[in-house]
Amino acid sequence: MNNDIGQSPGRLQLDDPLKDGRQSDTALKVWRGTARLLRQLNFASLAEVTLASSRRADLIALGPKHEIWIVEVKSSIADFRADSKWPDYREHCDRLFFATHPDVPLDIFPDEAGLIVSDGYGAEILRNAPEHKLAAATRKSVTHRFARHAANRLHSLSDPDGTQMLDRM
Repeated sequence: MNNDIGQSPGRLQLDDPLKDGRQSDTALKVWRGTARLLRQLNFASLAEVTLASSRRADLIALGPKHEIWIVEVKSSIADFRADSKWPDYREHCDRLFFATHPDVPLDIFPDEAGLIVSDGYGAEILRNAPEHKLAAATRKSVTHRFARHAANRLHSLSDPDGTQMLDRM
């Protein structure tokens, strides 16, 4: 059985809804371990969420007290150095973290963000992120995007043909 949602390149697949062709296997492992940690902390998380700024957060998490965290996954030194947009994510979260794996030197990550190390099976927060509370209107907007993204992803998984119909419109 073919589980593709569509036949075009870069489309999500039902058997791996997180992989869209942009992430390395290492980045996916970091994401998985980090998402498991967030769930243990009672956060719900989503990968690849586009924010109002048109930036796409690698991982966004909604906590039990309505707090919003963004986690930027970095799989290598080159991946970190190629990313100059990470400060922009602060406008959309209460705390900003980097997540990486044990083979990446930790001293490259700035103190202005938290630091998570993931081995693909679990993760640990090595440095908590400074808190900068969102304004109420921004919190509402980000939470709305989170909810819509989650609902659309769930719909795509349960009705793959519905996504193809949208592409024709």
